[in-house]
Amino acid sequence: MKIRLISITKRTGSSKASCVDELTAEYVKRAARYSPVEASECPGEGALLKALERPGRTAPVLVALDSRGKQLSSEELAEFVRQHLERGTQELIFAIGPADGWTGAALARAQQTLSLGKITLPHELARVVLAEQIYRAFTILNHHPYHGGH
Repeated sequence: MKIRLISITKRTGSSKASCVDELTAEYVKRAARYSPVEASECPGEGALLKALERPGRTAPVLVALDSRGKQLSSEELAEFVRQHLERGTQELIFAIGPADGWTGAALARAQQTLSLGKITLPHELARVVLAEQIYRAFTILNHHPYHGGH
């Protein structure tokens, strides 16, 4: 199963978030030991929804990250990932929404809406947290000591 972490953002400076980009890349690399994982940006919600349309191919499962979404523990996120692995989900997309929130059309397209918590995070930091949690989910599923039963 391929996992994609997509951030809906319009960055103005190329080096604005280089340290968080490096940290995101590190967690993506670690998670990719278990399953193909990639992180990318999309310029807008419309572009994301258009990219999800794939005539003749299995549609990816879209998980929209939103402050009103369901909050999961690390163990619950691991279980969520496990269920999709067992179902044979081909592609699981976690999308961090636009700064002004998701439209109704995007939320209707999403199979699940999750929240990283009640706090507000900048997109770049949310992407790091999400990448780390995906890596942690795989370590939980594979009994790796990284999680350590926290």
